[in-house]
Amino acid sequence: MTVNITLYTKEKCGLCTEAKELLEEISKEYNIQINEIDIYSDDELLEEYQLMIPVIDVERERVGFGKISKLDIISVINGHLNY
Repeated sequence: MTVNITLYTKEKCGLCTEAKELLEEISKEYNIQINEIDIYSDDELLEEYQLMIPVIDVERERVGFGKISKLDIISVINGHLNY
């Protein structure tokens, strides 16, 4: 089963780069599909996530925002794999 992950980002965002690298690392262990969305591509996303990014959702479940731990992401992924 592939687990879908949405990563909300913006340009020139150090934490966004870290989150993307973290997800790429996790993708070596888990079958995940990463969908990266720039919040500047949609006014509603920009308004909602402006100060929160990066934001990570796993199968539409919010994992966290800002500095997000690998263990938190893996925990939610495992929850969806065992569902």
